[in-house]
Amino acid sequence: MWVITTFFNKKMKMYEFNTEREAREVFSRIKGGKILSEIVYFNDYE
Repeated sequence: MWVITTFFNKKMKMYEFNTEREAREVFSRIKGGKILSEIVYFNDYE
């Protein structure tokens, strides 16, 4: 999962995406402070 976190006018918003491609397309169009993160879930079944 990919997440874009934005900071604009002292407000924070988060947007979730399934693919990196989707996230990067939107990321390039967002104004203000922004962070693109990949969320990796690790499940240890042992």
